[in-house]
Amino acid sequence: MDQRTFDMQFHEPQLRRLRSLADLAEPLHADDLDVPEVRRRLSEVDVLVTSWGCPELTADRLAGAPRLRAIFHCAGSVRSFAKDEVWQRNILVTNAADDNAIPVAEYTFAAVVFAGKKAPFLANEARLHRADWSYTRLRTDLSNRGRVVGVVGYSRVGQRVVERLRSLDVEILVADPYADKTEVADAGARLVELPELLRVSDVLTLHVPELPATRHMIGREELALLRDGATVINTARGSVVDTDALTQECASQRLFAMLDVTDPDPLPAGSPLYELPNVMITPHVAGSLGSETQRMSDSALDELERYIDGLPPRATVTADELEVSA
Repeated sequence: MDQRTFDMQFHEPQLRRLRSLADLAEPLHADDLDVPEVRRRLSEVDVLVTSWGCPELTADRLAGAPRLRAIFHCAGSVRSFAKDEVWQRNILVTNAADDNAIPVAEYTFAAVVFAGKKAPFLANEARLHRADWSYTRLRTDLSNRGRVVGVVGYSRVGQRVVERLRSLDVEILVADPYADKTEVADAGARLVELPELLRVSDVLTLHVPELPATRHMIGREELALLRDGATVINTARGSVVDTDALTQECASQRLFAMLDVTDPDPLPAGSPLYELPNVMITPHVAGSLGSETQRMSDSALDELERYIDGLPPRATVTADELEVSA
């Protein structure tokens, strides 16, 4: 992992626990696997603990790590570095995606509540109206009661969002071709097809992975199905939404948007979305940051301890799963 990530994710409690579980040597961490001192270390390691900034584990690099048996990733997706050679070697891989889903779901829940009250958009207007609140009288929709929230993707995050939404007086719909109808119903939501969800949702929140099949899955036709005044929340991946189509809808003032991810990410400086009062853009902050990242480190160390004790892992990643997940 890179230096910034190491400093953020491994404080003294994590380092102390790591020392108690494994024989360590220098360098303890690296973001370049090809320098001589790191190559020497790789020849000795049984386990890698990885995070953001991990280089690709190519055939050549893995050949220099003949003893490697397990990779414990203290972040979400391993797609960027776990290539075919990892799976061909039958190396155990785990990740901390479940733990990373927690702050994303928290952010999304807050965004849904704010969408019902139109809070970020009224905050934009407050800068114009200053000491006069009378402009709020023009809005009769500042409520969360009785809203319909459409959750696209019953993923790790999607499931946690549904769980949190149950505390609100809203109807929850889910669209996901891989979800189980009974499981969704037991969670307090109703599984429907995407067009039906779009037609009736006041708030649309997206929780699908970035895959060829999901690129622009919310495009011009899908956005046109949304009710006037609906809010689009994206904490998944920017490519899931057709940016040009969303820009048109928001520029017409028909839709609202709360975007933590965009396509491209970040948007170019000239994007109209920056200027629109009915759009809120945050710089990819929904996922784990600061102390939240140490939750993922702790999870990876849990997996390391289970591995040492001969217990099965809790968050195994397989090559097949990467075809339908992040």
